[in-house]
Amino acid sequence: MNRFANKSILVTGGSSGIGLAAAKAFAAEGGRVIITGRDSGTLASALSELGPKAIALRNDAGSVVQARQLASDLAAQSIRLDGVFINAGSAKFAPFEAVDEALWDQVFDTNVKGAYFQLQALLPLLNSGASIVINGSINAHIGMPNSSVYAASKAALITLAKTLSAELLSRGVRVNVVSPGPVSTPLYGKLGLDQATLEATAAQIQAQVPLGRFGTPEEIASTVLHLASPESAFIVGSEIIVDGGMSQL
Repeated sequence: MNRFANKSILVTGGSSGIGLAAAKAFAAEGGRVIITGRDSGTLASALSELGPKAIALRNDAGSVVQARQLASDLAAQSIRLDGVFINAGSAKFAPFEAVDEALWDQVFDTNVKGAYFQLQALLPLLNSGASIVINGSINAHIGMPNSSVYAASKAALITLAKTLSAELLSRGVRVNVVSPGPVSTPLYGKLGLDQATLEATAAQIQAQVPLGRFGTPEEIASTVLHLASPESAFIVGSEIIVDGGMSQL
C-alpha cells in the first residue's frame, strides 16, 4: 500500500522503539518522515534505516523552547504536516514514598508539558485532514504499583486528546490515542530500576498478559498507521488499547 505518498509525518521520539517502528512503517508506505530525538548518534542510526526522504532533528521533548524551535525549523523548510505521532516520553517508576519533585518534573515535563506545547507550536503547520496520534499507556487504566507519576501523566494525555479533538475539528484535524500495554522496547531499560528489579518486574507483567508475551513495536506501529490514515476518518477523540488483553480480560 502507499497510503502516505506525498504526505509528511512527524514522529517525536522516532529514533528507537515504537517511534522508529512507526517511522519505518510510514516511510514504507510512501511518507516523508521527520523524526526527533535527544541523542545525535541514535538519530543518525535511525536515519540510515529510513531512506533518503527522511529528516532527523535533535530535540528535547521536555523543552517548550525546543518545541517552538522544532516548529520553526519545519516552517523554514516549508514543511507542512499531514500527521503527527507524539511518541517521545519519559518512564520513571518509583514507590509512592520515594517519588521526589525531580522525578515528577522529568516525567510531566516530557510527557505532558512537552507534548502540549509541541502540538500548540505545530498547529499552524497542520494541513486540513491531518491526524494527530498520541502515545498513551494502559498504565492510565490499571493500578500498577510504582507507576503513580507515569500513569498520571498518561491519563493527562488521554484527556488532552479528547479536548483537543473538540477544539481542532473545525480545522479538519483529528486527535486520537494509542495506548500500548507491555512492549519490548529500549524504554524498559530506562525505568530507573536495577537489573534484578527490572527482570522481576518484567516477569510479573508478562504473567498478567493473556497472550503470554510482550508486544512488539511493530504491532503498536500498525495501529498508529491506522489512526493516521484516511481509513480511520470516523475515529475522533478515541483511544485504542493494544495490550494483548492485559487490561481487558
